[in-house]
Amino acid sequence: MHASQHKQRGLTFISLTLVLGLIAFFTLLVLKIGPLYLNNRNVVSSLADLKNMPDLVNKSKTDIRASLDKRFNLSYVEGVHGEDITVVAQPGYVKVDVEYERIEPIFGNLSVLVQFHEGFETGSR
Repeated sequence: MHASQHKQRGLTFISLTLVLGLIAFFTLLVLKIGPLYLNNRNVVSSLADLKNMPDLVNKSKTDIRASLDKRFNLSYVEGVHGEDITVVAQPGYVKVDVEYERIEPIFGNLSVLVQFHEGFETGSR
């Protein structure tokens, strides 16, 4: 009985293959999805910079969009288009919403959809 316990140590080849396959799958997910969240961090940073811009509440919609577009270009933001940005600008009040989604293919016909919604309000109505 003592001898049979020594023979059954370690993983079998099949269980080792399954463990390595799971590690590879989750590593692939991190490598595919991670950049999407890094891109969203750049969106949040650009919105925070825009919010801290002096005299923002007196700017027009066009000026706010142009400023946000410049900040997105400087931060290398990808996947955010003009129709994803909503700007409400009234004298003394600004609301900016950025709502977008990204579809990232994983492998074969398997893809992941990630939706983001960021924004801010400043001033008073």
